[in-house]
Amino acid sequence: MKRKILVIEDDDLLRKIILQQLSNLEYDPKGVSQWHEATDYLETFEPSLILTDVRLPDGNSLEHIEALAEAYPVIILTAFGSVRDAVAAIKAGAADYLLKPVSLDTLSLTVQRVLDTAALRRDHHFCKRQLQKNDKGKSSLVGTSEALNQVRELIKAVAPNDITVLIQGESGSGKELVARAVHTESHRAKHNFVAVDCCTLQENLFESELFGHEKGAFTGADKQKKGLIEGAEGGTLFLDEIGEINAGGQAKLLRILETGQFRRLGGTKDLSANVRIVAATNRDLETMSNEGSFRLDLFFRLNAFSIKVPSLRERREDIPALTEHFLQNHSFSTRVNKTLSSSAIRELVSYDWPGNIRELKNMVERAIILSGDRPQIRPEHFAFSQSSIGKKSKVSLSFDRDPTLEELEAHYLTSQLEKYSGRRAKVADIMGISERSVYRMIKRYNLE
Repeated sequence: MKRKILVIEDDDLLRKIILQQLSNLEYDPKGVSQWHEATDYLETFEPSLILTDVRLPDGNSLEHIEALAEAYPVIILTAFGSVRDAVAAIKAGAADYLLKPVSLDTLSLTVQRVLDTAALRRDHHFCKRQLQKNDKGKSSLVGTSEALNQVRELIKAVAPNDITVLIQGESGSGKELVARAVHTESHRAKHNFVAVDCCTLQENLFESELFGHEKGAFTGADKQKKGLIEGAEGGTLFLDEIGEINAGGQAKLLRILETGQFRRLGGTKDLSANVRIVAATNRDLETMSNEGSFRLDLFFRLNAFSIKVPSLRERREDIPALTEHFLQNHSFSTRVNKTLSSSAIRELVSYDWPGNIRELKNMVERAIILSGDRPQIRPEHFAFSQSSIGKKSKVSLSFDRDPTLEELEAHYLTSQLEKYSGRRAKVADIMGISERSVYRMIKRYNLE
């Protein structure tokens, strides 16, 4: 998608030369000769860059540089005798300046450099935010099971093709790791991977976070804010638990997938979404679509390519490797290197892991702590009496027909709540999920 560049220059010949050169460089330039024409353009479009003369027939652009530079990279066009204007513009926030008459080679290099610098700043900001929330060093897919190798083959096949991917699997099974692998193996890997947990964002904040908002869009919006879509520019936007998005959010997401366009909250400009969308869910979106709680047209758009992530009980042979991975990469320091006894490994492999890999990780880290200075982790360090690890499950679920995955989940949650007297923190610990997730499941299944 060509990047838009606005050229504000009242010299007709110079403006035409600049526009032609930018077109040759495969940008999408728009030329105007007066300030009011520029403001009209900016009400409808959002360029990637602005080149502007200082003295215009209807005003002096220096008066507007500070406001412009908050939203766009700006390059000043100035005559040799007015370098003082260029210095003032740089102090006000302009990215660079060009002296007239403009050298086409210098124009090309300056435009590319300013655009690259703007992209680096944007990437740095969002990478910093993501690194604070995610440990990318632990994002590899660990294991050699046939089920996991099939997932790897699907990732390898779809990553180079810039289409939407839907990742399905149980909570804690590693859906985000699969999404990161799709991003890492794609041509977008050098740009941002921006993860959005659709469960944790409140409904009234979801659109603002995802799409951004304009100044004055709502009470407290004292300045423009770019959303996560713009933060993922050129990269991948990962929407985790996509089934939790409300109807309004579903409609706007569908528009992005169909047109590649979106608007900030309170905005009137159509902006281009140069992102690849990867979504994940632990719910049956097709059933939800047939029941009317999820848009069928959005489901078809998301399901362009589907990857089913196996549960941990479907890849038990990977449990020793995963356990070793967590032993070597836990988030706290220990005085001794830890190993697992053969009996502990047997107990871990025999357990069904309803919380999947997340539950295994939590259990291993707890065992590291409970084992203290002892180098070997044994079955008793997993607190079997509390978690029932290594024991045959005593939970009995009966149905008069083949149950859906959601029915199984609801019945299992009910049994755990009854077993532990409604203590959500305890149930969350047993299931290997957050207490917030337990609360959401209770609301979803009307178990209050």
